[in-house]
Amino acid sequence: SRLKVYSLIENKVQGDGNCQFRALSDQLYRSTEHHKVVRQQVVDQLRSCPEMYEGYVPMPYSDYLNNMCKPGEWGDHVTLQAAADSYGVKIFVLTSFKDTCYIEIAPHVEKSKRIIFLSFWAEVHYNSIYPEGESFLAEENKKKKWWKQPLSN
Repeated sequence: SRLKVYSLIENKVQGDGNCQFRALSDQLYRSTEHHKVVRQQVVDQLRSCPEMYEGYVPMPYSDYLNNMCKPGEWGDHVTLQAAADSYGVKIFVLTSFKDTCYIEIAPHVEKSKRIIFLSFWAEVHYNSIYPEGESFLAEENKKKKWWKQPLSN
């Protein structure tokens, strides 16, 4: 599996429609339980900068915002970009896509060198992933890495 290739382990999160926000919460707060806070932060970002996101939304933007406010509404590539922008962090998403191993989402303004790691399987479910052994800052692990910078605050 791709997780093994990159020496990553997965923290599987609940598949209740909030998985993207749960996975982001796990990466940001080390707990999936703050997914509502993360969702609200993302929606606030979407609401405050419509010119950055509305061109990527396949419906009236006000409807999209109303939907995204609701618990259980699936996050998408637009909410991931808004999360990167809101928190000012890079997001790397390991995927199950045949042609793309991972997707890198850069914030418009980087506020931190911290990197968020997620997995995205079969276009339906997000999980949180970590280097094996959770050695976030360890340099002794010289295996192939798919990110450019160590995770730091």
